[in-house]
Amino acid sequence: MVGGLVSAHPHSCPGHLWALERLEVEKMIKSLNQRLSIFLLAPVAFLLFVTGLVGFLFARAIMLDEWKEAAILKLQRAAHHIDMRLSRPLEWIDTFHRTVGSSGGLAVQELILQQLRDLEGVADVNLEWVDPEPVPMMSHGFHNTGKGMMRFHRGRISEVTSPHYDNQTGQQTVTLISDLKDESGKMVGRLKVSLLFDYLMQDIIKLGWWQSDLACLVDESGLYLAHSKAMEGRKQLGETNNPVELAVLEEMKEEAFGTHFGPGYPPNMVGGFYRLNQAPWVIIMFAPGGKILAPIAKFSLYYFFAGLLCIALILLLIRFAGGRIVSSIRDISKAATYVAKGNYGSPLPIKSADEIGQLTESFNAMVKGLKERDFISNTFGRYVDQGIARELIKRPEAARLGGDKREVAILMSDIRGFTPVSEALNPEGTISILNHYFSDMIEVIQRHQGIIVDFLGDGLLAFFDPLDGPVRPVIYRAIRCALQMQNQMKPLNDELRKESLPQLAMGIGLNAGEVVVGNIGSETRAKYGIVGSAVNVTQRVQELAKGGEVVLTESIFQHAKELLTINRSFELKLKGVQRRVKLHVVEH
Repeated sequence: MVGGLVSAHPHSCPGHLWALERLEVEKMIKSLNQRLSIFLLAPVAFLLFVTGLVGFLFARAIMLDEWKEAAILKLQRAAHHIDMRLSRPLEWIDTFHRTVGSSGGLAVQELILQQLRDLEGVADVNLEWVDPEPVPMMSHGFHNTGKGMMRFHRGRISEVTSPHYDNQTGQQTVTLISDLKDESGKMVGRLKVSLLFDYLMQDIIKLGWWQSDLACLVDESGLYLAHSKAMEGRKQLGETNNPVELAVLEEMKEEAFGTHFGPGYPPNMVGGFYRLNQAPWVIIMFAPGGKILAPIAKFSLYYFFAGLLCIALILLLIRFAGGRIVSSIRDISKAATYVAKGNYGSPLPIKSADEIGQLTESFNAMVKGLKERDFISNTFGRYVDQGIARELIKRPEAARLGGDKREVAILMSDIRGFTPVSEALNPEGTISILNHYFSDMIEVIQRHQGIIVDFLGDGLLAFFDPLDGPVRPVIYRAIRCALQMQNQMKPLNDELRKESLPQLAMGIGLNAGEVVVGNIGSETRAKYGIVGSAVNVTQRVQELAKGGEVVLTESIFQHAKELLTINRSFELKLKGVQRRVKLHVVEH
């Protein structure tokens, strides 16, 4: 009945299901578009607005603070230039003061005055005595109201004049005035050193901001000594009743440097000042607030249009988001069906970094893990019979570190005299011999369901695992395997002879004993093998086997003595074994 129904309408059910699926997808996309519009667009728009407002306020504060720091730094540098040019004549004047009472003081004073006159930027040096008493002079050339030099008790810089026009030089000069007094404090003379004002301003004029910005040099009363072209025609700071200028004028009387913001938000003007150390002068800079914040105002306009564009793009993304999500999920579902059939295919492309992208990445990681597990399975079975490998993988100890203790048959073989043979050959010849040898031996061991543990140079270690069964059958397989390996040496040597390679002879040791069977190593790197004293005994036995011989221990012989023909038997003490061991050489 069911079969007849299906045969009568072979495509009705699939078509109906496909139509239902398409309808559900369209409903899902429409629902997602609506939800994304409400729950994504509105918060994004609000976030853009808040971010823009906070960013604007934060950036405005930063830019004003940066201007304050930059202005103080510029003014400090400008003040330093003037101070440096004033410092040299001031140092010589101070030296002149300190010559009082020193031996040869008059000669030294005269030399210092000459040095002052020779300084760059010095227009004139004038020494005046109030009531001169003639003192012999070593040389002449100074402007001096007396006929010689007077002795004085101490002196100090009393004044640095504002720039004034000098008739002799035809330029503006600044005069450094030092009063000279006797022991009673009465002024006995005055030293005047005239400096060219252009020389003091030489470094300042070269600064770009001095020429372009609102900048000036004033005295303590606010009288302009010099100013930039932008302030041309001004005489006195604050003469226009500008609140910023008036505030700076008041602050500079008490502070060495500072800044002041005018009214408005942003301020219509900001000002900064810095006082000189060597003269009673102050350097001032002004800037319109709009000019300082012009970049952020421009950025705000760009941000507004960028926000509108962002909202438009979000609307477009919402329109296609539902279809993209459903399409991605459908691709993952289809790929999962192929994986279930063993067809891993190529990794799915990761088209986004959202949850769908993470899901795709996790799916690819899962498939990669399955591939690696299969690879491990295939690699595990590379030197093991496939049936044995499948049986081992099913066991718990094959998937974890450690293992179980049980009795197994152990085979170890080694090529006799291979070291001198390999030394006589080039590397290619040595590798060729080993490839021939291992290729044939691996095939024989796999044929007898042996498990190869390791390759030891030109030898190998294998064991025959009964798993949960008795040990005798695997001992029989081990003996047959060893004999077959020795028989295989004849055709192997024939093949080597054809390639003009040396002949080989192999010794084999067989032993049976209790070992730990399982995964040996770490979580990141492990191999399936055996550990125990029986392995060491097998190695000792193998070392006693001559080329072409198979040597058995008593534990092997007792299980298969009715099937074996023994060439000879002997007893000896093996290294690491307390009692003597009886060994048997099998005829083959």
